[in-house]
Amino acid sequence: MLTYDEAYALLQEYNEGDFHLHHGKVVGDVMRWFAGELGYGDEADFWQLVGLLHDLDFEKYPDEHCVKSQEIMRGRGLDERLIRATASHGWAEDGERHGALPKPEHEMEKVLYATDELTGLIGAVALMRPSKSVDDMEVKSVKKKFKDKRFAAGCDREIILRGAEMLGWELDTLIERTILAMRASPNVD
Repeated sequence: MLTYDEAYALLQEYNEGDFHLHHGKVVGDVMRWFAGELGYGDEADFWQLVGLLHDLDFEKYPDEHCVKSQEIMRGRGLDERLIRATASHGWAEDGERHGALPKPEHEMEKVLYATDELTGLIGAVALMRPSKSVDDMEVKSVKKKFKDKRFAAGCDREIILRGAEMLGWELDTLIERTILAMRASPNVD
């Protein structure tokens, strides 16, 4: 298994822009937090690597996202669980996206699926706040912006809703827990 530093170096090989590097760190931290909260504390390092590497191929291969990353990781002999988990966040109900990516099945995969887009939305909401922080953010602030499809339009609300449903959580619960996870991240500004 990769160390965090090795995984981050791999992410840097395929991503030069600050946005994707920062997003990977934040999602990794969010995944680590959820591992602890959901009773998978002994797998927190693995969950964090899944979050860190989930968009490994996005910057260089946006048209092959979640497909090219599998090829890259297999070429390096990485754990199939890591490969499957990162690829599963690109799954689409209609199967149209990049063919048949694996459907999120493990709770970890469902958390990644649900929180990837949501961390982006919460981050965008934070930037609009006077504090520019998640520290004083409430669920209602995120819900208000969630309903405005023009705000952070790149954050797919359907994926967030489908992820909450997969987890068996209300949207408010997912938002609240993700805010808490982001507050715990040393990488959230």
